[in-house]
Amino acid sequence: MKVIITAHARKRLQDLRQEQISENDIRTAAQSIPGHIPTATRFRGFMASSGRFYDLVVKDVLAGRLVITIIGK
Repeated sequence: MKVIITAHARKRLQDLRQEQISENDIRTAAQSIPGHIPTATRFRGFMASSGRFYDLVVKDVLAGRLVITIIGK
């Protein structure tokens, strides 16, 4: 499944709370979520390769899985 990271989510990766979370971490986490997600839903408890925990808000659209935002812990 194709993972699309929004401009907002990319900008959030530059913030202090989301530092040490890479786009590769985001793509891997989004692809690991099973099933179809028709509405924007928050998924909790992912861990980046750096060890930092974060949450994702994702939604499935025709083009693929859309990552709306990232919330770092």
